[in-house]
Order: sequence, then C-alpha cells, then structure tokens
Amino acid sequence: MGLNKKSVDDINVAGKKVLCRCDFNVPLKEGKITDENRLVAALPTIKKLIADGGKVILCSHLGKPKGEPKPELSLAPVAERLSELLGQDVKFAADNEVVGPNAKAAVEAMKDGDVILLENTRYRKEETKNGEEFSKDLASLCDVFVNDAFGTAHRAHCSNVGVAQLVDSAVVGYLMQKEIDFLGNAVENPVRPFVAILGGAKVADKLNVIDNLLEKCDTLIIGGGMAYTFLKAQGNEIGTSLVDDSKVDYCKEMIAKAEKLGKKLLLPTDAVTIKDFPNPIDAPVETEVYDSTAMPADRQGCDIGPKTQELFADAVKSAKTVVWNGPMGVFENPTLAEGTIAVAKALAETDATTIIGGGDSAAAVNTLGFGEKMSHISTGGGASLEFLEGKELPGVAAANDK
Repeated sequence: MGLNKKSVDDINVAGKKVLCRCDFNVPLKEGKITDENRLVAALPTIKKLIADGGKVILCSHLGKPKGEPKPELSLAPVAERLSELLGQDVKFAADNEVVGPNAKAAVEAMKDGDVILLENTRYRKEETKNGEEFSKDLASLCDVFVNDAFGTAHRAHCSNVGVAQLVDSAVVGYLMQKEIDFLGNAVENPVRPFVAILGGAKVADKLNVIDNLLEKCDTLIIGGGMAYTFLKAQGNEIGTSLVDDSKVDYCKEMIAKAEKLGKKLLLPTDAVTIKDFPNPIDAPVETEVYDSTAMPADRQGCDIGPKTQELFADAVKSAKTVVWNGPMGVFENPTLAEGTIAVAKALAETDATTIIGGGDSAAAVNTLGFGEKMSHISTGGGASLEFLEGKELPGVAAANDK
C-alpha cells in the first residue's frame, strides 16, 4: 500500500479554489451540536488553507439521509459553529442538490481566505455509489482537492474518491496524514518489538486483522470476548462465555500459524467470571476469578483476571510499537472494566509508540482519562480496522503520491 502521499504542506493554494472534504459527522440534538470534537480536529487543516490564501470550500456528510434532503441532517448548524471557532464567517450554501445555484454563486464571489460550507454530501444519492455526475459537480467548483476525512477513507464515495480523480491536484490534510503516519506505518514498517493487542466481543469482526497482524507483529495479545473462542480451541472449558463455534477451527489455525512463524500469541490465563449478565449493563455484579483452565460450566468470563493483566502489561513494557484495538472485557460496567484499565495504564506507562485503533478502545482510553498519554488515537472505526488488515483504503489511495 503506497503511503507516501502529498499533503497540504506540499502545495501552494494561494488564489486557488480548494475543496476540502472534512468529517463533520457530529451528533445533533434539536439542531444543537452535542460533541464538537470532530470540528475542532478539522481546524488546523482549514486554518492552513485560509492562511495560505486559498478559497476554502468545505464539504462533509452527516448521518444517513440516504440520498434525499432531510432538514434535520442539514450542515447549517456546523457552518454556524465553525464561524465561531474560526473567528470568521463561514457561508453556508443551502442547496439540496449540494452543488446548486447557491453554491455556485458563493464560490464565484469568493475572495482569497474566504470559507464556505456545502450542504450534506449524502443528500445526493450518487454520493455513496461514487456516481460520476455528482463527482463532476464537485470537481467543477475547485482547482485543488484536500481529503481530511479518515472516518470514510475505507469507502469509495464521490466526495472523497470520485472528485479526487477529476482534479489535477489531490492531497491529504493533517488529520489524514497523522493516521497514515501512525496507523499505516505501524503496520507496514513498525519499530520492533511490535506488540498488537486485540479485544472486543466477536472473533468474526477481526478475522483478517488477526491474520495480517500475526505476520507483521512480534507478539499478538488477545483479550475481550473473542479470547474465549481461542481458549475453547485449546480444549478449555469456557462455561457460558461468549463463543463463536463456527470459528473454533479458525482459532486453531491461528494458534498453529503463530507457532510456525515463531510469534508469541498471548491468551488470558485467568478470567473474571459472573453468573448472570448485568441489567442494566452498569449494574453492580458479583464476580469470581478462575484460571482459564478451570472455569466452572455455569459461569461466563467477562474480563481478564489479575494474572492476565500482569502478563499483558509485561509484554507491553519492552515494546517499541503497540497497537491496541478493542476492550479486554465489558468495560461499560465499572466492576468489569479493570482489565481494560490495566492495559490502558500499561500503555500510558510504556516508552513505546502507542496507537489506539478507533472505536471502543478509543472511547475507553478517553473515558478512563488516559487519552493524553497515547501517541495517537485514531478517529476511524471501520477505516482503522481495514488499515490493520493491510487493505488499501480508497480515500488514501486517491491522493497524489509524492
């Protein structure tokens, strides 16, 4: 996968019309933005384009309007908040067809350093199918295309791939660059020893990730719900723990593959078990710890035990690169979050480059207050996983090579 891409630092946008695809997919409640992290994260790239004297045309999707204009999914509130965050007017082009009379007139009237925001790209049904007509409409507005939306990089849509193929200059923004530098390079050219930690509930979600990382890493650690299918594959009693019986043979293959490649595959040696699943999920719950080889038939493992916490933390201490994706247990419950906390703490204390692969592990690290201590927390869920699978991401591939 080619990861050496041109970025906003490699081009000069002075006096040029720049279409910048951002990720403004923010939660809205009654027309108010309830979490503006994604807007704040986009500011450095936008400010750079303004400072260089570009005419900045922003675009993004929001939610799933499924190809029709849904007023509750309009980007109007985003334009308003961006104006405040940037300290300058962000003109909103309210066209249901996204590139319509308002957008065209607004772009025509732009001066260097001006900013406008187009309507939700998914108002157009072509967007998610990468239909040529909408890509051409977007390309007609600009001289340069900047992609800064990593969250959709694993999808080939008009506003991140189609348009890039129709302009002479297509580059990545700072957010995309950081994801490529950390997540992409961690997997493609890691500084060793490279330790990968995978958790989460389902083995099925991570099949290709496990397969790819076993070839790339030195140690693969498996925790979370998916560890029990591996433990069953080793012939252990796992009680009523989460298991995917259709994947037991796959787990046996992976255990054999690790041995053949001379890689360390670490599985939980003990488990925090419960009798009945808490309802609601954060309700108090009685726990008992058992060795992985001696679990009672009527209990289910819901977190890694103290011995495993120590085993996993030790593996991280000597690492130079650590990638972590997926919690170690039912971290939404305070009693069953200990394992996830222990891993987060170990990552916070190691000297290694630490990369958190989006989704639940990012939420866990931030909620537990370890966010500042990590080298990189990915902003993509599905996109991060596909990077870890070693797949080429269409949104990254579409940018010009250096």
